[in-house]
Amino acid sequence: MTDTTIKLEETTQPSTLAALKIGPLPITVYLAAALVCAAAIYTGKLPNDVIGGLSVLMLLGFLLGKLGQTIPVLKRIGGTAILCLFVPAALVSYGLMPETALKAITTTFRTANFQYFFIACLVAGSILGMPHRVLVQGFIRMFVPLLVGTLCAIAAGIAVGLLFGHSPKETFFFVIIPIIGGGLAEGVLPLSIAYAEMLHRPQAELVAQMVPAALLGNVVAIVAAGLLARLGEKRRDLTGQGILVKTGDNDILGPARADRPIDLGLLGAGIVLSCVLFVLGMVLAPYTGIPGPILMIVSAVALKLTKLLPAEMELGAYQINKFMSTNLTFAILVAMGTLLVSWQQLVASFNPGYIAVCTTTVLAMVASGFFVGKWLNMFPVEAAIVTACHSGLGGTGDVAILGAADRMGLMAFAQIATRVGGAIMIVIATLAMKVAY
Repeated sequence: MTDTTIKLEETTQPSTLAALKIGPLPITVYLAAALVCAAAIYTGKLPNDVIGGLSVLMLLGFLLGKLGQTIPVLKRIGGTAILCLFVPAALVSYGLMPETALKAITTTFRTANFQYFFIACLVAGSILGMPHRVLVQGFIRMFVPLLVGTLCAIAAGIAVGLLFGHSPKETFFFVIIPIIGGGLAEGVLPLSIAYAEMLHRPQAELVAQMVPAALLGNVVAIVAAGLLARLGEKRRDLTGQGILVKTGDNDILGPARADRPIDLGLLGAGIVLSCVLFVLGMVLAPYTGIPGPILMIVSAVALKLTKLLPAEMELGAYQINKFMSTNLTFAILVAMGTLLVSWQQLVASFNPGYIAVCTTTVLAMVASGFFVGKWLNMFPVEAAIVTACHSGLGGTGDVAILGAADRMGLMAFAQIATRVGGAIMIVIATLAMKVAY
């Protein structure tokens, strides 16, 4: 090799700094984009719409995600989800989040309901991208570890509560049920209304009492999911790399193989399918009494099992699922941390007894999912992660837990664990409250 060739290779080798990426962006592009966004925020010119909101959320999400993937200890326990959730919450709490950015995030996440679009794409794609037998076996078998996990969580939580001087009623109604009740909007809020009527206490007081349990439970589930993913890296026999049920079929994605080239037209079809399935669930919800997101899952399952959709449409749904989970997961987590996580309530709840009850409740559920899933010929890591989602803060909590484990393909199963499991627990808790009080 000549000296000229060597010099040419040296000059064409990128420097370490130039090769650094924040998310999908080279560091130079990221810094330029961040400067533009910062200038818009501090001059009051940031659009108060999805454009402005996504600019802030994606840039902050890419940065926190990169840090979570880099910091040595944190990256092993779901650090990306933890940082994306709690750094924005702290910024809001201490008044460090600019008002302009906060308004744009609120418009994107709440007014425009962008999180529902995100979840709709994940659910539709994860269901339509599965082979039939994996779908059927997964939905049937997951209810067993979910049931066993719930019973173990209640028993373990009450036992630890007794050790710290909490009565079984107090632990069950105000700690365990908020954790496994399906989240904040779907669980804590309807529970607080029912509790307020029966206990004749202010609803705001009950919400403040239950929210820390839901938040702590979600944190424990996130950390557990990250550790389970790490276990799967060391013990390949325990994980299906995102597949729930053992089938013996290596072609686990059927026609929606990840190595299929991206088809831009089919991406559009995937978006339409996801949105229409979500709208269908909302239309049917008032007539059935079943939550819209659950009806969306049922509709997607029906389409898959009846084979009414062409394979290309299923591929489109799968590919938009991959696009959304790859590029927008961190952004959604940042929005959650900004608007849903109360830093003050989280810090105030950090006392040994409370933490012990919340931690034991979630870990009992996760451990049950692991061992029962293994017994049912499911991959133990994935079964435990799905069961952990029963401790999630609704659909967005599922995003955080699955994101920590890099198992976004399990979103459909996670939604069943969270929403169906949560709805059942709310009904049980409401009926039990009438008897207990």
